[in-house]
Amino acid sequence: MKDILTISERAAERINHLMSLRPSDAETALGIKIGIRNAGCSGMSYTMDYAEEVSPGAEVISQRGVTVVVDPAAVMFLIGTELDFSEEKLSATFVFNNPNVTSTCGCGESFGVG
Repeated sequence: MKDILTISERAAERINHLMSLRPSDAETALGIKIGIRNAGCSGMSYTMDYAEEVSPGAEVISQRGVTVVVDPAAVMFLIGTELDFSEEKLSATFVFNNPNVTSTCGCGESFGVG
């Protein structure tokens, strides 16, 4: 069976950095939570936030010293995906290398699966 999600070294470094930026008085986050929502011209887009808890049915992935919680509704759309991080002169973003994607919109903000 394929892993739901693998985390690249660059993505793990960025997640660690983001976790270090949380204010000391903020609720304790377990890691990063990944989900999907209906949006954009291709149908779906990824969501990322701090994971404060693990909801029933969620998948918890611990790799490279970081924890990612995958929302139950996103699991079937992310199987086999690599979470990476790209930093260029004018942009820095998490990149989802998702083998399930069959279409994307022109701006790259949304995707569809077949």
